[in-house]
Amino acid sequence: MKNKILFLFLLFCAVPSGFAQLKTHTFQEAEQLAIQNPKPIVVFIHTEWCTYCKMMENSTFKNKKIIATLNDNYYFVPFDAEFTESITFNNHTFNFQPTGTKTGIHELATALATINGQVVYPTLTILDSEKSIIFQQHSLIRAVDLLSILQKLK
Repeated sequence: MKNKILFLFLLFCAVPSGFAQLKTHTFQEAEQLAIQNPKPIVVFIHTEWCTYCKMMENSTFKNKKIIATLNDNYYFVPFDAEFTESITFNNHTFNFQPTGTKTGIHELATALATINGQVVYPTLTILDSEKSIIFQQHSLIRAVDLLSILQKLK
């Protein structure tokens, strides 16, 4: 009897129920997918050292309603602002711009996260099917607030 209970417990723990995974894309993938199926692109601009970015990654983007809305209606691109490789997007090549020893910011992050002359992390930027910015916000965005924003824009 104990073996059956242990087996059922292990089976229950090993099989996630209702687990939804957020589909992420690179800029190039989102651009290619949008050719066949136009959808807005949601870009989450973050850094590895940003506490509020980590909070959004671990709460907002783990919310089942956010995951379903993003997966169904948008292309989601998480983008590290300190990414060092060149990216070609919207017929333009963007490069990493060093600002010191082992520091800098990617030109694409600057293009998408600059609001009132400054870049702050995290920034959420939403591009329409023409790749024009239709929404930008610096700061942590709670799931309930992001859901409202996404529903208004779809």
